[in-house]
Amino acid sequence: MTLEDIESFAHYDKSEQLVKILKGTSKTADDNFFRVLSAYYMAKLSTIMRAEIVTPDRGNLPTNLYCLSLAVSGFGKGRSINTMEEQIINGFKDSFIQNTLPIMAQVHIEKLAMEKVKRFTSMDLEEVRNTLTREYNSTGSFLFSFDSGTPAAIKQFRYQLLLAGIGSINLEMDEVGANLSSNIDILNTFIELYDVGKVKPKLVKNTAENKRNEDRDGRTPTNMLLFGTPSKLLDGARSEDDFFSMLDMGYARRLLFSYVPKPPKTDVIDAKEIYASMTDTKTQLMIASLHTHTTSLADPTMYNRQITVTPDVAIELIEYRNLCDIRANSLKDHEDLQRAELQHRYFKTIKLAGCYAFFDKSIEVTKEHLHSAIKLVEESGVAFQGMLKREKPYVKLAKYIADVDAEVTQVDLIEQLPFYKGSEAQKRDLLNLAIAYGYKHNIIIKKSYVDGIEFLKGESLQETDINKLIISYSTDITTSYLNDYGQFDKLDLLVKSGSYNFCSHHFIDGYRNGANMIPGFNMIVIDVDKDTSLETAKDVLKDYTYMIYTTKSHTATNHRFRIILPMSHILKLNKEDYSKFMSNIFDWLPFTPDTAAKDVARKWATNDVADVYVNHGQLFDVMDYIPQTKKCEEMSSQRAVIASMSNLEAWMLRTVGEGHRNNLLLRYALALVDNGYDQNSVHNAVLAFNSKLSKPLTEVEILSTIMLTVAKKY
Repeated sequence: MTLEDIESFAHYDKSEQLVKILKGTSKTADDNFFRVLSAYYMAKLSTIMRAEIVTPDRGNLPTNLYCLSLAVSGFGKGRSINTMEEQIINGFKDSFIQNTLPIMAQVHIEKLAMEKVKRFTSMDLEEVRNTLTREYNSTGSFLFSFDSGTPAAIKQFRYQLLLAGIGSINLEMDEVGANLSSNIDILNTFIELYDVGKVKPKLVKNTAENKRNEDRDGRTPTNMLLFGTPSKLLDGARSEDDFFSMLDMGYARRLLFSYVPKPPKTDVIDAKEIYASMTDTKTQLMIASLHTHTTSLADPTMYNRQITVTPDVAIELIEYRNLCDIRANSLKDHEDLQRAELQHRYFKTIKLAGCYAFFDKSIEVTKEHLHSAIKLVEESGVAFQGMLKREKPYVKLAKYIADVDAEVTQVDLIEQLPFYKGSEAQKRDLLNLAIAYGYKHNIIIKKSYVDGIEFLKGESLQETDINKLIISYSTDITTSYLNDYGQFDKLDLLVKSGSYNFCSHHFIDGYRNGANMIPGFNMIVIDVDKDTSLETAKDVLKDYTYMIYTTKSHTATNHRFRIILPMSHILKLNKEDYSKFMSNIFDWLPFTPDTAAKDVARKWATNDVADVYVNHGQLFDVMDYIPQTKKCEEMSSQRAVIASMSNLEAWMLRTVGEGHRNNLLLRYALALVDNGYDQNSVHNAVLAFNSKLSKPLTEVEILSTIMLTVAKKY
């Protein structure tokens, strides 16, 4: 069996009928949610009637299931459950409670009485029968399902079912996020009951008021349906901690999962089509047919149905188990939950296949039942992966700050985000995580303070398309600027035109000034007019994509040129932030540029006789230079630490790193050579830079490697 084979498997036909009914008119709703819900109710009916799967290796197994279904508010959880209970299985419930349960309980009590009299010949059969009947009646009425309880109550109810010899324990917990923590004890009991329906009795003091019941050996199958909204369960607080603790102690391998973290897109359907769907007689006939079918499953003839697993089905199940084991072996050591869930899919599969067989009134699990079960269990695994890879609270926080399109305060975050709570330290940690996440995922979060109040502003950054560089140009100094997008490899046509001026921003009505600037730029233009050679600039920028063109005042001895650097992302900064942004870049450049480029409306002249140099590398990463961001603050702190270094030294240290000292010093030395330094000056400068490193090289190593290479240049 392969994953490709599983792709071709079909879902259980009656489950698909239920899915169609439960979805109603919502065509975009997640089918897996309704399939898992349908599977739960099939398990509920089959275990109430005590159906068992007869396996060749594990003996008889109950057809019980534990299910967790999470979907956003408004998805239709309540409506679909009401449909199941009030239109599909209500006939089964009435028939079972009114007819089947009393009959089968009486038969089973009679059987227990006869077995006891057989063991203890001195006992009177009628007296034993009456005692057992009184015990059975004292345990209360049969509960078709319940939403909470205690371990003691579960064990008492289980004693009732052991006397009756029929029925199952069915926990159906709504809003699991709100109720999980208060029901941990009962969930711990259900862990023990999952496999075959057995649990160890608890020793309690026997008193006249509280008689200890006789310990009875037997099985009482249990089913569980936990449902609710993802935001309440996966809240980043206690509920989420308890949930993952629950998964870790064994529920990961026991649960069938469905997970709908976002609302489906609403269908825009014609009103007449919706009305026709709501009144469709085919749907009504389907509901009536399923109602009749489920009611018939409560007939006493369906009691204790033994569903056989034939050898060919057993072999196919083993093949599926092997496939799961192979995939589990490829997981990393820390993926314990994923491994546990994957390795036990086969066990959920055989239980689910037994439910399908019972629903078909079949006496054996067919390959079709098995294949349909495998199909749903695999979809459950995908949903489980989705839960594990869900958006963490700090991710939601980062995206909220970026999407809200306005400055927000701590008050706004507390009011708008349910997960943003806890102590000041907890909220600060969450915000720091959000900022760190944003840095790695193209979201910038800027902080500013007004009268001591912190304001946060976020933006999702768009990556730069090298063929859509934001540019405007005109033959006039101020007016008639045409807003356009330029291809990097064709910018030379513009910079060598000679008659145009160009800018790195667009302007309203083509009028070039700061007030008319349209936020958004994705390239930097740097004007260099002193103390730096072309070779030095090309060397220090060799890892980046750039275009350098010489200006009209450029000479062989006095290099004058401009550098066009495409940026990694499009930034939308106001005039003040743009000026700070450019200042941050100037502070880190290894040469001194014309600082007038800090003007957001700065224009540059073209040169029809320019020498143009083009390099293809990485786009210039702007994330470190954006004002009021955490990375910019870190860069400023780093700049303070290396304040004693020259711009070129600081640049080299930042781009190469101190971990590559020999390469760092060599690149620094060659940059000095290219900038016209004599050999002795290079030697002294390299030794001086080396002395500023935390772990400097020895002078012998510098002379025998770096300076030897430098000497060859001369």
